[in-house]
Amino acid sequence: MATPAPAPTPAHAPAPAHAPAPPGTTVRPATLDDAPRVCALLNEIDEIEIGRPDTDLAQVRADLKHPEIDLAHDTWLQYAGERLIGYGMVWDDSGGERVDMDHYGLPGRTPEAHHLFDLMETRATERARANGAHRAVIHLHLTLNPTTDPAALRARGWRPVRRYNVMERPLSPAADPLPTPPPGVTLRPCHTEPDRRLAHALLQESFADHFDFQPRTYAQWLDDIDAETVDWSLIWIVNVDGLGDVAAVRTNNDRASMAWIGNLGVLRPARGRGLASHLLRHAFGHYAALGRDRIGLGVDTDNSNGALALYERHGMTLDYGVTTWELVRPT
Repeated sequence: MATPAPAPTPAHAPAPAHAPAPPGTTVRPATLDDAPRVCALLNEIDEIEIGRPDTDLAQVRADLKHPEIDLAHDTWLQYAGERLIGYGMVWDDSGGERVDMDHYGLPGRTPEAHHLFDLMETRATERARANGAHRAVIHLHLTLNPTTDPAALRARGWRPVRRYNVMERPLSPAADPLPTPPPGVTLRPCHTEPDRRLAHALLQESFADHFDFQPRTYAQWLDDIDAETVDWSLIWIVNVDGLGDVAAVRTNNDRASMAWIGNLGVLRPARGRGLASHLLRHAFGHYAALGRDRIGLGVDTDNSNGALALYERHGMTLDYGVTTWELVRPT
């Protein structure tokens, strides 16, 4: 995909970071102790946007305790009186111009959302500047029917640049037996430190040419996946006779709503051998045997490797859509 053109000057010019909060509201940084109330807000917004709560406390805690997040400067809780109405976080995976934002706000509060965006966009630009970048390319992910007002986003200079689908599929032991590997193919879980490092390397190489990919060191990856809580038996490496270790899949079983496939990657020389299909069926069978009745994953709908079609062939259907929005600001 071509690099999007720089965004026009926003119709709503961002205010200084020290601008006062709208009347009746306050903003403060989050702490790790705030994880339950943040999780409750996000699930309230989930119910509005996708019809069910879909945020787990463990993921909120993992985000807040990530060592690359400076809670005092990269997080915001927005209150109307005692009511939590908004939450924001900024983080920087790239070490360059690309910076990410999360924004969650209750509907019908556009002035309050603008104030939070003023603070977050300013901080994102500061982080890009600290990296030595001449501009900040800020990304934000929102569902297709967000509580954040898309028209207000466009007025600030934000533009949609990518579409992702969250796919889901029902599971049952009868319909999803654990498959027999193809001849010459073996799977093994990441029980050892060398295999954990290998899984990281395989996934990094597999996704290197994907949109929005940001290289991460092994130590950074461990922080990203909250390694302290990872069940390494749910991350598998694929070995093919004559080729060696050529693919990996990272899954997790800590979501209340469904089992989850976080990453599935096959090295380019090994593509076209049905390895991704086998990894999918292995995950289906494994989680069906564990008693899970549903599994999901996220996919870039513009993926040039045909990932969306692959998942659809294996019975996965659209759960909900997500749009990547982009704002470009000089530093």
